[in-house]
Amino acid sequence: MKKYFALLLLMLMAQASVHAQPVDWQKAWNETLAAAKKEGKVVVAGPPDAEVRTALPAAFEARYGIKMEYLSGRGSDQANKLRRERGAGAYTVDAVVAGNQTMFSVLYAEKMLVPLKPQLILPEVTEGKNWMRGSLWFADPEQQYILRIFNTVRESFIINTKEVNENELRRFSDLLDPKWKGKLSFLDPSVAGTGANQVALLFTLFGEDYIKKVFVDQQPLISRERRQLTDAVLRGSHPITFGAEDGEIERLRAEGQPVKAIFGLEDMPGAVSGGNMIALLDQAPHPNAARIFVNWMASREAGEIYGRALKMVPARTDIDAASFMPPEVIPKPGVNYFDVYDYKFTTVTNAESRIRMKDILRKQ
Repeated sequence: MKKYFALLLLMLMAQASVHAQPVDWQKAWNETLAAAKKEGKVVVAGPPDAEVRTALPAAFEARYGIKMEYLSGRGSDQANKLRRERGAGAYTVDAVVAGNQTMFSVLYAEKMLVPLKPQLILPEVTEGKNWMRGSLWFADPEQQYILRIFNTVRESFIINTKEVNENELRRFSDLLDPKWKGKLSFLDPSVAGTGANQVALLFTLFGEDYIKKVFVDQQPLISRERRQLTDAVLRGSHPITFGAEDGEIERLRAEGQPVKAIFGLEDMPGAVSGGNMIALLDQAPHPNAARIFVNWMASREAGEIYGRALKMVPARTDIDAASFMPPEVIPKPGVNYFDVYDYKFTTVTNAESRIRMKDILRKQ
């Protein structure tokens, strides 16, 4: 009999816990939202894409009645600005949306972040069933600070189809053909960012001798402006490019322009990236609004808005990426992709690659 009552008590306690959980998160959410509205705004540092600058603040304010001050800029520029401000004792930004280099090598490494995981409240965000991985995807070693919300198969490079027959490019060694001398372009691989990611992967797969042949013998255009690379491939002056604006290329292709993304060759596996990730800065001036923002950014609504704007595949199960992304960029189950957003690849392999690239480029 005692065992029966003990079992009954445990069942009742379990039921009470189940029923209490929604009340607990709802209470925390309501209190945070009320405090956030008193703060009046959230300040977010993010990428300079024009559509994001417009769509994200408008949707957030429409949802919560809280203003978003969106500071746009390249990740490295944002990081340098934060360094300067903090050196002067100023803390003006609440949250950051940025790529892996900025997140890992600066914000996380220099301890500018606070744990994000405890700040996530909404069940649609915290429940594993809503994520492709079965759980939230934290990209940092401590699994606390940097949340990855996208997972997109990345193109190897972009071609102008009027100038390049893709059947001529079967292997990466084909890029060494003299006919492509002066016809390639790269986002600067000597600085942190997309260009460094791309070349670090080539370093890993093909070695330094191959890299020297590409960057010295082939005399490519090297730029820190993705817009310049996009224009160059569209005009045909540099019909093979690494680092053009992904979203713009997809829009141009949809409009019938002669541009096409190439997703790997015979000697290179498919690669995935996490696009822009989210993190919370320490000493945030609007901590409650920042908490609302990061929950929203990880939600279905924001994931689709942002994914559509920057052409990224959300890592959530409840967003139909196929409705706005081509099938080749959506990861296929069971395929072993090379993850260029892996922490060790970014902080060790990538860093070593950038050092070597600075030396190689100086000798051009």
